[in-house]
Amino acid sequence: MTTTTGTDWGAWQESWDRQQEWYMPDREERFRVMLDMVEALVGPAPRVLDLACGTGTITARLFDRLPGATSTGVDLDPALLTIAEGTFAGDDRVSFVTADLKDPQWPTRLPYDSYDAVLTATALHWLHSEPLAALYGRIADLVRDGGVFMNADHMIDETTPRINAADRAQRHARMDQAKAEGVLDWAEWWQLAAQDPVLAAPTARRFEIYGEHADGDTPSPDWHARVLCEKGFGEARTVWRSPSDALVLAVK
Repeated sequence: MTTTTGTDWGAWQESWDRQQEWYMPDREERFRVMLDMVEALVGPAPRVLDLACGTGTITARLFDRLPGATSTGVDLDPALLTIAEGTFAGDDRVSFVTADLKDPQWPTRLPYDSYDAVLTATALHWLHSEPLAALYGRIADLVRDGGVFMNADHMIDETTPRINAADRAQRHARMDQAKAEGVLDWAEWWQLAAQDPVLAAPTARRFEIYGEHADGDTPSPDWHARVLCEKGFGEARTVWRSPSDALVLAVK
């Protein structure tokens, strides 16, 4: 989509997807399973909270799969929100909210008191375990009875160090090969964003907020499932796994 700013939002979405897939070649598979579970548990027209939404990756796939859905995207990153807002301009199924998930009051900024599904991917590893557990409690309050929460993220099982080391070595070898073939990494993608006339200012603000990268935790899928049940969900378990990542589903 090209707007009067001259910015091609579709191209930025495509560029973000390719950069993320360099780290996670199975990224689309986790989204497919996530939306399978949304449809199975809450139906074809859910009200969704896209948590730490970034460029609106989950929302885009949600609308492709379930066009009757509505979505609220929440993030603090001004650059990624700029891309999301540009991408979905004029689509009344979606709204975006700027909020810090570490602020206990962030749910008060949402347009709805409850959601059928709260979905997030590759974002909450920015948080340490204690604030993440507190966030899970707030999410439980937002999900209606029978509704779902899903988190797809880096979730490391520290009880298998040899398996983890082998997986890490193979992944990095594959990434090095792709890099040699010209794939953009995280830092290079942000360098491009900083040079875009529309994204330069929000990108500068983004680095003032976050710094270079996360310093959070990557607890195991079992930890996530246990804490979600402690915080108010009735059931929780892993519904998709790779050697380093998992999708944990909780039902209220």
